[in-house]
This record gives sequence, structure tokens and C-alpha cells, in this order.
Amino acid sequence: MTDSLNPDLPALDIHAPTAVAGVDEPGVAHRSSLGVLMRPIEAISAVLLIGLIGLVLASVFWRYALGSPITSADEIASFMFLWIVMFGSVIAIDRNEHLRLALLLNAMRPRVRQLLEAIGLVIMAAFLGALLPAAIEHTYFEGDVISPGLEISMAWRIAGIPLGIVLMLIALAAKFLRETGVRDMLISLAAVAAAVAVLWLMTPVFAQIGKANILVLLVGVIAVCLAIGVPIGFCFGSGALAFLLFSTKLPLTVIVGRMDEGMSSLILLSVPVFVLLGCILDATGMGKAIVDFLGSLLGHVRAGMSYVMLGSLYLVSGISGSKVSDMATVAPALFPEMKRRGNKPEEMVALLGTGAIMADTVPPSIVLIVIGSVAGISISALFASGFIVALFLLIMLAIAARWKARSENLAGVRRAPMKVIGKALLFAAPALVLPFLVRGAVTEGVATATEVSTIAVLYAGIAGMLLYGGIALRDIYRMLIETAAMTGAILLILGTASAAAWALTQTGFALYLAEVMKGLPGGWIVFMAVTVVTFLLLGCLLEGLPAIVLLAPLMFPIAKDLGIHSVHYAMVVVVAMNIGLFAPPVGIGYYIACSIGKVEPDAAMKTVWFYLGALVLGLVAIALVPAISIGLL
Repeated sequence: MTDSLNPDLPALDIHAPTAVAGVDEPGVAHRSSLGVLMRPIEAISAVLLIGLIGLVLASVFWRYALGSPITSADEIASFMFLWIVMFGSVIAIDRNEHLRLALLLNAMRPRVRQLLEAIGLVIMAAFLGALLPAAIEHTYFEGDVISPGLEISMAWRIAGIPLGIVLMLIALAAKFLRETGVRDMLISLAAVAAAVAVLWLMTPVFAQIGKANILVLLVGVIAVCLAIGVPIGFCFGSGALAFLLFSTKLPLTVIVGRMDEGMSSLILLSVPVFVLLGCILDATGMGKAIVDFLGSLLGHVRAGMSYVMLGSLYLVSGISGSKVSDMATVAPALFPEMKRRGNKPEEMVALLGTGAIMADTVPPSIVLIVIGSVAGISISALFASGFIVALFLLIMLAIAARWKARSENLAGVRRAPMKVIGKALLFAAPALVLPFLVRGAVTEGVATATEVSTIAVLYAGIAGMLLYGGIALRDIYRMLIETAAMTGAILLILGTASAAAWALTQTGFALYLAEVMKGLPGGWIVFMAVTVVTFLLLGCLLEGLPAIVLLAPLMFPIAKDLGIHSVHYAMVVVVAMNIGLFAPPVGIGYYIACSIGKVEPDAAMKTVWFYLGALVLGLVAIALVPAISIGLL
């Protein structure tokens, strides 16, 4: 299970694609380590986000309305984006929103857990402290590079990295001093220092064992950090740092450069905008309007409320791009009526979680955006395929739900009058337009994912203000801060995972993996089976985004050599990974669904496997029948 740096907070996520962060409830003031010192950082982040959205909107207007694109728009956006990521990472530390795996940590006794929390903070600070001189050096060297459009030094852009590192170190120090006792401070500092000393003394041994050192220095360090609850982004960064320090003579600027590259793809500009779109969805109630309409349409048939849940997840995910936001929108609106009809809470939670798996390939999917960026696949093709794949999985779940509902109590259930349906449709119509706007514009190539996401934010904001009760200025500011924090948490994972992936390639692991995979008997079918098992396990044990960043550059070229279409392979990877994410007893998504549905995880554990089985059958069909995912491309 994944949570925040604070074990006392609930394991929840604010618009994260696949992981969970313990966060404060919306509208509730969180306890800041830095107090008023965070306010200017939050304010700057909010201004940068507004500026980024305004810039993209202006660029769209100039390009399509005036036929004269803003030539330097991409450069300005890249400058702003990197600063948003770094400042957002600082906010995420202060607000306890960096994503981490806490399954083992939460099983520890409170005293041991507190000590491991302190050790985790020291590891994070050690990673940042080691990287700071390299970040300053990287910024200095970039000072000689002049941007072609703005004609200014690229150091202005890269300076966000060392500044962000300094601010993160300050936030960590404040947290360490506030939350850690003197004894734990001394033990944690000594433990990390001893571990570094042991690795340094073993440097000659690492040189002798050659490529096998990657198991200790990269995989081993990452695994240990994950186990003790260090945030995922810092786990990958620490692994890459250990590999470079103790087995190579390469400068640490390599890590900074790889992080910069991993966090700076223009395709990823849409991530914070889609996160903000999800916040607007929650604040305005647009998602609930869709749920109410589907309920009036299908609520009277057997398994009708299950169909409404699946259909709502399918449509709502086309607005938010977040599984957690989807589930949190749908569950409160449907669970009371489903209970009245005799549905068991554990059945409802099982369908809720597996429905979120189904909906994760529905555009806009942040996971698809990331995989397109890393593997070099067309986002429009991924969105078009994801739409069909999700529909196929929806049908599989609907069949399973109908079988489960064969004894459902429909006493007193009546078909909604046409007047009620029409009223619900009229109220939901502005919200129903949004998912089709996003999908249609991107898949038809009318605009890029970033442009469409920005237009969608503008549309949702106006519709929310005029038709759905409006949004208070205070709530808008809060949403901007939440967006910055989650963007920082997500992109830091991508940046450090990119550095770890680079380390893997330097050891020759990529070539070795390619040779092994190509040598498997059975051709592409066996390779696809290995892929399914691999990403099922990674979905359980790791988390989606770093798994994609680590393995996509290695696996996709092999798939292409075996004649597997990249979009087809991407769908198999994403679906397998998400099934693993929701598979108990380890899959963190399963615990999110239980938390939202207010059901004990033990109670729903047996029930969820029936629906997971339906999804696994669907996954096998998707893997073996390419036409399901690419037939309409």
C-alpha cells in the first residue's frame, strides 16, 4: 500500500495516475513544516500554472484563429514546466504527498516505523545533498547554451533544479526536526552514514564483479529504499546515485541531465493540466451529473446500478484522467442505492476497483501520455486504441456483473419517467460533452494533448461557473496548489526513473534482455506471456509510472523486432500493470477502493478475484487478438 510520509494520514491519492499518497482532505489545512515560508513557493507555483495554461491557450488561438503560431511558445512552456515540477516537489514534501510504498512499513510496530521514517528522511536528504553540486555545475555549463527562440541562456531554465533541491532540503530539515526525536535523529544519521561507508569500502569488490554490481547498487538500493517507505522518486534516484558513485567514474551531472530529460518532454506538459481538470471535476460536481443521468437511464434493470457504475467510470475518466478521482466521484452517488437492492459492500468495492482498471486506458490517461513519451508512440493512436480497449473490458465486467446480479432484489424499483431522464440529460449534457471533446480532438489530430487539456480546463471552468454552482476563488487557489504538488510528485518519479533506466542500459542489461527475449521459444506469443506476467508483478510490487520508464525503452524495441505493433503492446502493458495494481494482497489500488468504499480489505479480498478473473480473460484476448486494440486505427 502507498501512502505519504506521515503514516497517520489515510492512504489516498489526489489525481495520481497509479499510486497513492496520504494527503490532507480537500479544504482542510495541512500541518506545514515550513509554515509561512511555504506561501511564496505555493503562490509562485500557482502563478506559473496559470501562466502555462494561459500561454497554451494563447498559442492555440494564434495558431488556429490567426494562422500565426507563437514561435517561442514551446520554449517558454518548457521553462515554466520545469520550475513547476521542482516547486511542486517542494510542496509535495511539505504536504506529505510524495508517492511511496508503505505496505511493509505499516506492518511494523510504531516505534520501528518512526525510526524507519527518520532514516527515510535522511536518505532523501543525502540524495539531494549529493546531487546539489552536480545540479549547480550542470546549470553553469548550460549557461553557454542559448535558446533559439528567446535567445536567452538555458541556465535560466535549468536553475530551477538546484533551487528546487535547496528548497527540498530545507523542507526535509524542517520535517526532520519537527517529527523526529533526538535518539532517532542520531540513529538514523549513523545508520545512513554506516551504509554509505560500507558501500564505499566495497568499491573494489564492485569493480571485480562487473555487471553483477547492478544487482547490489541499483536494484538492491532501490529495493531497500522501497521497503522502508522512502518515496518512489527518491528510491530510483538513490539507486542511480549509488551505481554512479561506487561502480563508475562518471560525474553526477549525468543524473541531473537524465532527470532533466525525463521531466522535460513537451508531451508531459499535459500532465499538470489534466490533473487540474480532475480537480475542477471534483469541485463542480460535473462527474456526479453524469452518474445521475446514467442512473435514471439504466437503474431499473437487473445489474443496472452495476452498469451505471461501469458506464460512469468509463465516461468520468474521460474528464479527470485519474482512477482515484473517478472512484471518489462514482461511489458516493451509487453505493446507497446498490445496498438497498441487496448488493454486498464487498461486491460493490470489487466492481468499483476493477472498473477503475478498465477505465485507465480511456483518454485522457496520464499513463498513456507517459508511455507515449517514453516509447515514442503517437498519443492520438494510443488514445484511439485506449477508447476501444476500455470498452472491451467494460463488456467483460458487465457480463460478470450481470451473472453476479442474478438474484438481485428489484422490489419497488421502477423505470424513471422520461421527464426525469430528460431533466438529468439536460443537466449532464455540458459534462457529457467534455470526454468526447478530449477524445475526439486528440484522436482526430485536431490538436495536441496539451492543447486539448488546456481547452478542456477552460471549458470545464466556464461550465462549472455558469451551470454547476461555480467555484470559489479560495478553492481555485487550493486546486492549483494540489496540481503543483501532484505534478511534482509524478514528474520527480519520471525523472529519477529515467536516470535509473539509463544506468540499466550502461551495464549492457538492455542488450542482455533483448538476447534472452529473442531467444525464447514460441516467438511473439511467449514474449507477450512474459510481458503480461512481468507487468502484473510490477503493478503489484512497484507502481506504474517507474515500471514504464524503466522497462519501456527495453521492451518496446524487442516487441517491434518480433512484429508486435507498438500500440497493441502498449495496451497489453497498461492493462496488465493496472490489474497488478489492484490485485490483493499487495496491489495498492485495491486498498484505495476499499478506503473509498469504507470496506475492510479482508472482507473484499475473496470477492475481487471474480472480477479480476474477468479482466484477466479480457487481457489474454487483447494480447492474442491485435485487432481489439489496433483494428480501428
